[in-house]
Amino acid sequence: MDPVRRPDIRPVASFDVIITGRGLAGTVLSETLQERGLRVRVFDMPRTGRSSHVAGGLVNPIVLRRAQPSWRASTMLAIAGAFYRELEQRYDERFWHPVNMAIIFPTTKDAGIWRLHVRDPLLRRLIEEGPEADPTIEGLERPYGHGIVNRCARLDLPRMLDAHRERWLGSGALVERTVEDNDIIHEEGGVRIGEDSAPMLVRCEGPFARIDGLSQVRGDMLTVRIPGLRLKSVVHRGVFLIPLGEDRYRVGSTFEWNDVWTGPTAEARRWLLDQVERMTGRSAEVEEHSAGVRPTSRDRRPLLGRIAQHAAVFNGLGSRGVMLAPWCAQHLADHVLDGVPLDPEVDVARFAS
Repeated sequence: MDPVRRPDIRPVASFDVIITGRGLAGTVLSETLQERGLRVRVFDMPRTGRSSHVAGGLVNPIVLRRAQPSWRASTMLAIAGAFYRELEQRYDERFWHPVNMAIIFPTTKDAGIWRLHVRDPLLRRLIEEGPEADPTIEGLERPYGHGIVNRCARLDLPRMLDAHRERWLGSGALVERTVEDNDIIHEEGGVRIGEDSAPMLVRCEGPFARIDGLSQVRGDMLTVRIPGLRLKSVVHRGVFLIPLGEDRYRVGSTFEWNDVWTGPTAEARRWLLDQVERMTGRSAEVEEHSAGVRPTSRDRRPLLGRIAQHAAVFNGLGSRGVMLAPWCAQHLADHVLDGVPLDPEVDVARFAS
């Protein structure tokens, strides 16, 4: 008698989505997917040089050198503010800090361009002429005056990432291990990493990824103490000076496109301290000097979309990542889960060789 043939039963996937990488992109995407009711597994192992854990977290809707709004600034700001405030409620933490920013004009030409743009009705909600209600700015050297950028914010990225790690480790959804390419097994209907499987993998691997169109740029940042300065607003003149409270500030950042994996350099430290002294007329005491490699793209737009039938990428956020990440996470989720067409400006396929 012929043996009875059993039906072809495939094992049910253990998760809906697997994410590799837990910097800014992976963190925001994991929360976005979990809020949609999906089962999410995150794999991550901290690596030297990643930028999310050392970034200043500044949200700035203006391209300062042109006094123009950044890419889709109004949309990105609205979505980002709502996302991070909701995340604060979920975590019972505080890491989203609205703040204004003062731009000290380096030349009369820059001052004139700014005043011209202030008259533009499309820019009026974002920029204005000084002075601002922060009397300490009046004490800074500013021979050509200053302008104000409204609707800025600082995201305390280290605090948010620590809260996410604690929450996801505690629930068992985060596995801290390195995932190499040969650890990812592509199967019919999805992918598998070890015992975990899902119909979709999203690679959020930042500057460590190998993606067409991805560029890497190192940024050095300082945490300094400047007794008695007492700034409440972010100030920009060559670099950003971001108040943290109790006479402490974040200073940055440099942009280095070569030798990006060298870590913090003495040259960058000297340059940043020189910029602080020029801006404030005071010496700064360095508490910490760090460097990270930002993932950006050749056209300064995010890199989103499918790279295989059951795999996608979320990368290339660059220096405005805090502002861009929530919209990108929503858009990528809409695309891979619901079939919504991907915006061609962010589609990773634009760089396909």
